Amino acid sequence: MKSAKFTVSALAVIAASASAASAREQIQVSGSSTVLPYATIVAEAFGENTDFPTPVVESGGSSAGLKKFCEGVGENTTDIANASRAIKDSEIEACKANGVTDIMEVRIGYDGIVFASDIAGNDFQFTPADWFNALAAEVVKDGKVVANPHTKWSEIRADLPEQEILAFVPGTKHGTREVFEEKVIAAGCEESGAAEVFKAEKGEDEAESACMALRTDGKSIDIDGDYTETLARIQSAKNGIGIFGLSFYENNTDKLKVATIAGVQPSTESIASGEYPVSRPLFFYVKKQHIGTIPGLKEFTEFFVSDELAGAEGPLAAYGLVADPELAATQAAVADEKTMATAQ
Repeated sequence: MKSAKFTVSALAVIAASASAASAREQIQVSGSSTVLPYATIVAEAFGENTDFPTPVVESGGSSAGLKKFCEGVGENTTDIANASRAIKDSEIEACKANGVTDIMEVRIGYDGIVFASDIAGNDFQFTPADWFNALAAEVVKDGKVVANPHTKWSEIRADLPEQEILAFVPGTKHGTREVFEEKVIAAGCEESGAAEVFKAEKGEDEAESACMALRTDGKSIDIDGDYTETLARIQSAKNGIGIFGLSFYENNTDKLKVATIAGVQPSTESIASGEYPVSRPLFFYVKKQHIGTIPGLKEFTEFFVSDELAGAEGPLAAYGLVADPELAATQAAVADEKTMATAQ
């Protein structure tokens, strides 16, 4: 992982003092493995350029991070949850039930989900329908719903390589998994026409979950760790295709090659333009009730979304983040400590 070694002289936070009394001195951050490298870069820079201790940043997945975040208020609970998807209403309710009533949602920029394989392997040009037909537990054959019989990509579409289907998919605690299910598998179910057949055979209520159910016969393998584990699996199983965040791929182009989706090459440019179909905003959530109690929490939040860090010329963009065109609005909301309306 790259680290940022620089001075952010423009930020007033440099002059801040960490003298506030607290039983815990370090900010605690957990959650998304996609956001992890960005949060780590910011945490290291924050420790180097301010009088506050370097925040502790842990991974574990968006869902796991938000679950920890919502456990309650106090020095034994997490201050910030990183997420590669928006917080769910059910998670907001869980927070409320445990006294976490003031949540700041901070969007840091955008990322894309990419499909990458071994650098020496075959080239792939995918559509969402290809992924649905390859990984769904059930597909449509001859107008009927059947258990997925496909074993090779060439069976999905004749112009795809004659390569065994093997996919390494983020586990269910990862935000990337949810975006993959929604924007690739569910979209592919619609695109292929299977959704209508599912509705006819299974009914409206069951059809949606059936569309997104993945096969469990060894062709689709859940990865509960971070992207480094997915990369290791591909290196030991050269026919495997992994699902990554764009930034991870861009920092491992010596080991991986990336596929197109719907004819579009994933890049910061195609994500920024909206052309690439599998992109998503990245967030972190701040427990406002800890501001003023945990030293440096607001300063770290402002530091994270500063132009020097999260802007188009900053180190996060250099690592692969697509800068948010509405970053100034995010900065203003953070300065005002604006909380989510649904969290009131």
